[in-house]
Amino acid sequence: MGFTIGATRILSGSRRRTGRTTAECTAVAEYTGLWGWDVVPGARAAAGRCSCGDDSCTAPGAHPLSFAPEVPAGATLDHAARAWARFPGASMMLPVGRAFDVLEVAEAAGRRALVRLERMGLPLGPVCVTPTGRARFFVAPGAAAQLPQLLYRMGWDDADLDLLCLGAGTHITAPPSDMGGRGPVRWLRAPAPDTCAPPQARLLLGTLAYICHRSATGAA
Repeated sequence: MGFTIGATRILSGSRRRTGRTTAECTAVAEYTGLWGWDVVPGARAAAGRCSCGDDSCTAPGAHPLSFAPEVPAGATLDHAARAWARFPGASMMLPVGRAFDVLEVAEAAGRRALVRLERMGLPLGPVCVTPTGRARFFVAPGAAAQLPQLLYRMGWDDADLDLLCLGAGTHITAPPSDMGGRGPVRWLRAPAPDTCAPPQARLLLGTLAYICHRSATGAA
């Protein structure tokens, strides 16, 4: 997929992909209207180049467009359609640290942890996977600031864990948008009325840390 690099045009060619744009508008409206998330138009990438137009961009196709206003939580389908029509082909990005933070682990560890967490009957929020092989668990906001203390209390503070927590000031690419030209982000556990409210990180962290540790030692 190619496109013209520039500040106001993302898709190449003279025709907009109406069906794709409609699907994106619907997804944006679901995120804002149903789940209460802000959505930000993001850059796209092709052949390693970013649609933001900066040849030195350090995150091609994986960052918000600086000139594009966000679509706020509560926006209607009509509002989302009008907003997205201004930036055809933009990726959907979600600001972290407002409605949720994100616990991120390797995809294989995340899939194993998700199965275990579901069997334990613990409350879960949405979970997505990236084309770069990462699983992202949505948790209540504030987790990033609490992570060091939580790991200390659970005895995992000195373990070498492939576990990150994304908080305020970061953005993630939302399904089904393409991430950096590498492919779409996908839901492992899509938001639903009983899953869109993210749980406290402490409820998931012990299992995630355990699975990450077992994976690192080759025991899982």
